Amino acid sequence: MAKILVLGGGFGGVVAAESIANQLGNEHQITLVARSDRFVFYPALVSLAFGKCSLDDASFDLRKSMLSRNINFIEAEVARLDLERRKVVTALGEVEGTIPYDYLVFALGRRLATERTPGFFEHSHHLLDPEGALKFGEAVRNFSSGDVVLGQCSGARLPVPVYETAFALAKRRKENATRITVVSPTSLESEFGDANVAQQLETALRRNRVEYLPHFPVDCIERDRIISRDGRALKYDLLMLLPAFSGAPAVSRLGISSDNGYLNVDERMKVIGVEGMYAVGDCINLTGPKLGHMAVRQAKVAAANLLAEIDGREALARYNHEETMIIDATDGDTLYIHKDFASDGSSSVRQGRFWGWAKRAQEKYWETMHV
Repeated sequence: MAKILVLGGGFGGVVAAESIANQLGNEHQITLVARSDRFVFYPALVSLAFGKCSLDDASFDLRKSMLSRNINFIEAEVARLDLERRKVVTALGEVEGTIPYDYLVFALGRRLATERTPGFFEHSHHLLDPEGALKFGEAVRNFSSGDVVLGQCSGARLPVPVYETAFALAKRRKENATRITVVSPTSLESEFGDANVAQQLETALRRNRVEYLPHFPVDCIERDRIISRDGRALKYDLLMLLPAFSGAPAVSRLGISSDNGYLNVDERMKVIGVEGMYAVGDCINLTGPKLGHMAVRQAKVAAANLLAEIDGREALARYNHEETMIIDATDGDTLYIHKDFASDGSSSVRQGRFWGWAKRAQEKYWETMHV
């Protein structure tokens, strides 16, 4: 009997565990370890902040969902990995000790490196968990006029919520009563990896009277202003920033990750230099934004190759690194962006109401599949 251990309760971990369970018989043991028993649908957090969905719409009971698929569930923090003995050390949860495995899928996501931006927790709102989204939504409802500043800190790699928030605020503001500014440590082209995308998004921002301030790497945050690394200051009355990301701490000192702690994987999603270990999602070392749909596709590739390894077959599944983003704009309009990182060609950018409908349909699919 093979012991298969999946670490992480986000898109990558859930899809990997379910994909493996769907094809394996009861003779093998599948266990998922997550720090929370609630799965959070992160693309819905902007909608949650603006009252377009409820907390129940943006999450589901992860334990119940896993157990219904014959997947063992453990709520715990992963402290470290023992790669030589193939054991995971857990703490602060239902199991404090070690969990052995034969095959491992690492999908613990990224760490929020808020310490890189002094004043972040004291002064900035964020959209990185349901509590933060609800708190920001309350601040928006109590906000009538003034300067709104939104953006990413250096290394955040998650642009979509920033621009969706900008468009949502532009729709509800009173005429000339609110100034909305989006700050970026780089540029639109760098954030999305394509000049065509940058041009389309810049046009949408201008149409909605949202100012864009590129090359403003936030160095620190004070009570009423943010300060860039070169000393420029920008005043705010309402602030929402996304902090820097880094790799998961559990693998940062094992010699299998990048300088920022992201795991090095090959196109089969195998961790380079480690037998029986795969990694998917925000924790891996790939270029571009870190998005849920990428984690889903990576998880399916990892699951297929892990199953092939168990059966003694050749691992044939390969991951093609590409991004798809749907950014909600105003009046029901949306931007659809597709970029293939393996190609030197430009991104495909489309605009229309259909893409917003498709995004909502995907959210509903996740909700109904895990109740």
